[in-house]
Amino acid sequence: MHPETHLILHGVRAAELRAEAGSCRPAGAPRRPGPLRTRVGWTLVEVGLRLAAVRGTAAVAAAS
Repeated sequence: MHPETHLILHGVRAAELRAEAGSCRPAGAPRRPGPLRTRVGWTLVEVGLRLAAVRGTAAVAAAS
């Protein structure tokens, strides 16, 4: 298949899928996570990294 033809067909299919997905989405559902959800998520990541670092150093100290 010619590359330009493939790109055109891909664009058409992508538009169809976006339209189909938009019709399935509830009207009141947010499109992007809010700032609170993002902040809580990154806080959980930070806590997990700190716990892993504490456990990692304890394991290294016990092995010595």
